[in-house]
Amino acid sequence: MTAALLVTAPSPASAGPNLIRNPGFETPGGPGNDTMPDCWKKSGWGDNDVTFETVPDARSGSAAMKVSLTRRVSGDRKALITETPACAPTVAPDRQYDLSLWYKSTTPDVSVTLFRRDSVTGAWQYWTDLRTLPISADYTRAEVRTPVVPPNTDRISWGVSVHGQGSVTTDDYVMEEVTVPAPDPECTGTPTECLKGRWDVLPTKNPVRSMHSVVLHNGKVLVIAGSGNDESMFAAGTFTSAVYDPGPGTWKQIPTPVDMFCAGHVQLQDGKVLVMSGNKSYPTPDGRLGYQGLKDSYLFDPDTERYIKTNDMSDGHWYPSATILGNGDVITFGGLKQDSTGNVTAERWSAAQNRWLPTGQVNQTWSFWGLYPSMILMQDGRLFYSGSHVFGNGTPGTGASIYDYDRNTITDVPGLQNKDQRDESASVLLPPAQDQRVLTIGGGNNESNPIANRLTDIIDLKEPNPAYRPGPLLPQGEVEQGGVRRPQTGAEGKMYVSAVLLPDGKVFETGGALHDRADPVFEASFFDPVTNTYTPDLAKDPVPRGYHSSSFLLPDGRVMSVGDNPGNNTYNHNVSVYTPPYLLKGARPEITSVPDDRWNYGDVQRITVNRPIAKAELIRPAAVTHSSDPNQRFVDLPLTVDGNTIDLNVTSNPHLAPPGWYMLFAVDANGIPSVARWVHLGPQTPGASRHASHTPSAHVHDFADALAKPAKKPLKKRDSAPVSPSVTGCERAYGAAGVCVPTAFPKTVAPTAEARCDWLADRKYGRLKVNGGRDPLRLDRDRDGTACGKGDLRRG
Repeated sequence: MTAALLVTAPSPASAGPNLIRNPGFETPGGPGNDTMPDCWKKSGWGDNDVTFETVPDARSGSAAMKVSLTRRVSGDRKALITETPACAPTVAPDRQYDLSLWYKSTTPDVSVTLFRRDSVTGAWQYWTDLRTLPISADYTRAEVRTPVVPPNTDRISWGVSVHGQGSVTTDDYVMEEVTVPAPDPECTGTPTECLKGRWDVLPTKNPVRSMHSVVLHNGKVLVIAGSGNDESMFAAGTFTSAVYDPGPGTWKQIPTPVDMFCAGHVQLQDGKVLVMSGNKSYPTPDGRLGYQGLKDSYLFDPDTERYIKTNDMSDGHWYPSATILGNGDVITFGGLKQDSTGNVTAERWSAAQNRWLPTGQVNQTWSFWGLYPSMILMQDGRLFYSGSHVFGNGTPGTGASIYDYDRNTITDVPGLQNKDQRDESASVLLPPAQDQRVLTIGGGNNESNPIANRLTDIIDLKEPNPAYRPGPLLPQGEVEQGGVRRPQTGAEGKMYVSAVLLPDGKVFETGGALHDRADPVFEASFFDPVTNTYTPDLAKDPVPRGYHSSSFLLPDGRVMSVGDNPGNNTYNHNVSVYTPPYLLKGARPEITSVPDDRWNYGDVQRITVNRPIAKAELIRPAAVTHSSDPNQRFVDLPLTVDGNTIDLNVTSNPHLAPPGWYMLFAVDANGIPSVARWVHLGPQTPGASRHASHTPSAHVHDFADALAKPAKKPLKKRDSAPVSPSVTGCERAYGAAGVCVPTAFPKTVAPTAEARCDWLADRKYGRLKVNGGRDPLRLDRDRDGTACGKGDLRRG
């Protein structure tokens, strides 16, 4: 049956009548139409000089529209379909439309731009850029298909944006509704699996205590442990990493030069992995010092599977952020310095120089952003700090902000719920990246140790003054406490959440725990960015996935999960893989050819498929740790369709899709994805001739340009920020350094030695040595040097 489905000749997409009124500008506009033809208007923004002309240089008929920019500093100009019921074409949700026009131009900075009307509010809003048009001296036809029309959309308007000096002349616009054939769905699993998906625990275990997971551009997975939160391994100088090959299902251990435990990492544009900082030392038993960050930095080469030393950072950054920018540079903030204080120095990796820049060459605000602050690159090159972080409270103010590196200013954005209980939450740039919406999920606070929350928050960074708004509550599952599972109730949610972008456009959230390093939650759901709703009660990972766990997308469309490191410092080496329902609906579409796997911005790249598809996208491979992967993104590729030959239209904006290797997926009308093909997006290599003189510049929009709160200027220069040695929420007076006896027990635990020791016993902490005579929780009443011994429990 599968083979038959794959070779069946597809039905072509059907087209309807032209929905454009006055498509060739032949009908002049009436009074008050600002010299524009009927049903067309002038639009645009920014600092530029523009002329709009109806010219006789037509492709057909007697008129064409010419838009010329003679001076440009910023912004764009465009002739758009007038946004009125008489002119703007009517559309229906869940439908797609083919748009075409004839054009000639003198600038490569030309984009087909689309707007939509919200049928509930009546407001018009930018939707997306569909295609970049190359320079053409003669009339050339350009065609592109819209994404699926989202809910609450009843009309669209579109036209050509000019965002560089030069002119474009257009004529003969066409808009036709199309129907993309969908194969009959076929359940290839059990009925329950076809609704909820399936988890499989692999027969081979992860050989290392992985804290970090990176999907490499050869399809393998790098997992990094360093010392693995094990002080004895640190003392022995034993640091580990491993590479997993999903094909044969084998692991290879990799020599690891330093303790990369709780480092930062990001994939560079050449596919190497930049690993920064790590662990210089574990906390001292007397509580005088906490964890200390390394200055060391390395590149991991997927081809040789070896680490390569780079120059050092200016100081340690234990738990740093790591965000790749549109030019391939990397910027990092936060973490702990070599002396356990908070690092207030921003550091920048130069892609051009292949090294960390001196501090004096990097803009500084001297702000302490915390540990693993989630810094997401926006479409204009600014950074959005989502409020997700690790350990303790959020940043002062609203807890979320926009950082403008060039202006060196921070502006708070409002609305994040319970900002000081978003420790170990997850934030993702929702699919597609062009929509500029961020979802933040769950979290808690390791210092006060309340129950983890169910909160979700969504922000639309396309708004002039963006603000978080409450999303739907996180679905609930089962929590395991003291070896017994029970349903979650009330406000119980989870921290240590994993959130994975899937090729069908949904977000898969899984794993987590109710308390800091304790009480795993078994629950999984899909979040749909189109409807802003969760699909609850999916198949649950049978393996607990709390602290130091990771989940990530594989190129075959499945999700892999590793790790769990509860407070007693055990570690779960089982590996589980989730098969989503979309892989159980029948045969998958196949990308049969990708003639060119080296893509540039603004390209039109041709592929072939074996049957009709509804969409295609690039998904950046994971580099995740501690619920954090700020570089995870899903970039839509608008289609131009000719049967099974598909032209993919690549964004001209590297801030939307930073340079590097991506997984290319093709998805059919049933939401079934192909196996990914790897493509490289980025600047051409030296000597390359393709587009040498016609490379477009980024089409950047004026989103988030009217922030209500005043921008904050840099603080006075300082060396560090004070941070408590107990920032990790662990009382170091008991057990080894990796053991986490909480500084604050959950509120349900009475503040007595008996109740606290029962809580620890239920979670298999075992015998706990009292370090240095300190007993702040009064767990060693008989003062024999062991906490929670028989002589310490005076019951009754």
